[in-house]
Amino acid sequence: MMLRYKPAMMLASVLVLAGCQSGDAPVSWSEYARQGAYSAAISPTASYVSLGSSLHGGSLWDVGQNARLFNWNHKSGAYSIISATAFSPDEKYAVTAEQQALVLWETGSGKPLEFLSSQAEILDIALAHNGDFALVGQADHNAVYYDLKNGGARQTLRHEARVRAVALDKTGQLGLTGSDAYKAKLWNLLTGELQQTLTFENTVDTVALSADGRLAFSSATLNRAVIWETATGKELATLTSDKEFFAQRISYLSARFSTDSRYLLTGSTSGMVQLWDARKGSLMRSWQVHKREAYGPTHTGVYDVAFGQEGVFFAVGSNGLVNELR
Repeated sequence: MMLRYKPAMMLASVLVLAGCQSGDAPVSWSEYARQGAYSAAISPTASYVSLGSSLHGGSLWDVGQNARLFNWNHKSGAYSIISATAFSPDEKYAVTAEQQALVLWETGSGKPLEFLSSQAEILDIALAHNGDFALVGQADHNAVYYDLKNGGARQTLRHEARVRAVALDKTGQLGLTGSDAYKAKLWNLLTGELQQTLTFENTVDTVALSADGRLAFSSATLNRAVIWETATGKELATLTSDKEFFAQRISYLSARFSTDSRYLLTGSTSGMVQLWDARKGSLMRSWQVHKREAYGPTHTGVYDVAFGQEGVFFAVGSNGLVNELR
């Protein structure tokens, strides 16, 4: 996941953040980047974190040991500005992106396997099983399904504006996109066919698909955040409302469904992590990630969230800290 700055009015942003500071504290936190990060992703079982540090470029971390395993920079002797990163569902591969370049890495060995140039600036990325394909949201109004191992584009999905957010199901056959055109779109990636469209009132900057492809999450900046059925487009639950505008209008940076699709975990621009019942949309738990003191980056957006084992959850913040939540 990558940081997406929210073009909202300052007054509204301050009031929204003021209403979103409640929640439990993490049971522990660890520093992975001293002066913050450009991007970060947690692997499906929360075994790894791929991080784009503000100071030291890309790296892969072992979450259990809180240890750096490999440095992942695109050029020898230089630190890369990693704008987006993602893991494959099997955790065997990860991808890192600079402005217009992708590198596919093997997590076990840390070795780079493939290098690919994109057609435009990369805004978000999702990686398919076995690292074969990557769905890339681009600034040229396209989402491109790249064949990483053979080269070229398998599908080019045209949008009306910049594609800010992308997600894949476990099979890599369904893709979900969110754009500056205020729309979330569901695609069949085998045919390139558009299957569903949901319209919002602001930029759609966070999307997620359940592993089985039956449920989707889409949210827009300071606007609606909904869970919906991919087969019908029916909205099952709305996580925000108009009743208390400043308390409920939250901007989400990250979202992930549990493997059984029963729960949804979300992370916000204000550092809040929330656990939801995916069918009912009811809030079950909430946490506030650790924030640094005045000497470091004090504002913290949640770049990614993940389900661990036995009721443990993880969240990585823009301040470079990985939080363990219970």
